[in-house]
Order: sequence, then C-alpha cells, then structure tokens
Amino acid sequence: MTDQLILEQRRQYVFLILSAIFIAAMTLLNVIGITKFVELGPLTVAVGVLPYPLTFLCTDLISELFGRKRANELVTVGLIINLFVIGVLYLGEAFPTAESGPPWQTLKLSEPIYTATGGKVEGQVEMFHLIFSSSMGAIFASMVAYVLAQYIDIKIFHYFKDLTQGKHLWMRNNFSTMTSQFVDTIAVIGVTFGAAYYRGDISLQVLSTLFWSNYAFKFVAAALDTGPFYYLTNKLSKYLEIDTSKG
Repeated sequence: MTDQLILEQRRQYVFLILSAIFIAAMTLLNVIGITKFVELGPLTVAVGVLPYPLTFLCTDLISELFGRKRANELVTVGLIINLFVIGVLYLGEAFPTAESGPPWQTLKLSEPIYTATGGKVEGQVEMFHLIFSSSMGAIFASMVAYVLAQYIDIKIFHYFKDLTQGKHLWMRNNFSTMTSQFVDTIAVIGVTFGAAYYRGDISLQVLSTLFWSNYAFKFVAAALDTGPFYYLTNKLSKYLEIDTSKG
C-alpha cells in the first residue's frame, strides 16, 4: 500500500468520524428534543440541545480541514436525514396499533395536555401519539433552524478565514458559531412555541427565559469549544498532512 493511499484512508476515516458525531448529535436533537427540560444552574434547556453544539464543532473542523464544499455536503446530508426521521415518525403514527402490544403503549391522562403547536391530547392515548403530537412541532422547528444555522455557520466561518488569510482560528470559530447559534435559537423557540404564545398558554417571560437560557448555553458551549478546536485542528492537520491555510 502506497503512502498516498494510506494518507487518503486516514483523511476519509477522520471525515467519517466527524460526520458520524455530527449526524448522531443532530438526530438526538430530533429524537429526544423537548421531551424533557433540565436545569443547568440558572439555565433551563431542552435535553435535546445538550449534544447540539457538537454539530458546529464538527462542521468547523470539516470546514477547516476539508474545505467549504465538504462541509456543505455534510449539512445537506443532515437535511436529508432530518426528512427521513420525520417520515419514519409519520409512518409510525399512520400504522394501526397492535392489540397484542405491551400494556404501556397506551396511557390514561388525568387531564388534557396542550402541545406546543396548539394540539390537545386527552383521555386514553397511545404513548407514541403523545410523543408524536408533542415533538413534531419541535422537529419541524429544528429542521428550519438547522438549515438556516448550519449554512450560515459555514459561510461566516469561511468569510473570516478569507478575511484573516487563514489566521486567527478563534475568530472564525467563535464568530461563526455564536452568530449561527443565535439564528438557530430564534428559529427553534419561535416555531416551537410561537403558537402556544399566541394562544396565551406561554407568557412572554417564559418564552424569553427559554430563548436566553438556550442561547446562553450554546454561547458558552461555543466559547468552550475554542480550546478543543485549536487542539484538534493542530493535531489533525499534521496527522492528515493538510495545509489549513487553504480551502
């Protein structure tokens, strides 16, 4: 096996790992989404948001090591997977429930539950239907936010890379992620909870708390990933023999 072939295998392997982490974090956001909110000190964030900042670290690393084209390709694949997840959920909702299924697939609610998108679930209900009704709005919101934020992240990243002639990693890493995460949070909170706010089920204060808590978490995560971004860029560029001043 030639040295060039070994090097090419290394590059494809690293790209595959970064892509897998990106897809896993993005899918977790859609699967567990807003099923639970957790408190991180003064912040209240949806559990699905916890792994999401990793997607921006991955796209920044891919942008730096493999170029804008490969990063955009990954984001496009992620969009297709988003649509696939939605399709599977709709299929699950469309198929009839097996009567011989386990008893916990059906729940009896003591009081009605209003979903974020304005739906109402009450009485005896299938567990899947409850999750489907509660999460579809959030999944649609995350897909809209994903498309906007990820492409914006890549565009801003390369804008600052060109502006600084490949210098100042922290600038393109932080500015691209912090800006795109702001757009992402506006889209997610607005689409997910806009209907509930319009109906009066959620106050402006609660909506504001959700927005700033989620963005503050993402902002801090973006700042903290600067160290890993520098370290991984340095190590991987040498390991893969890539000149990061280009691309």
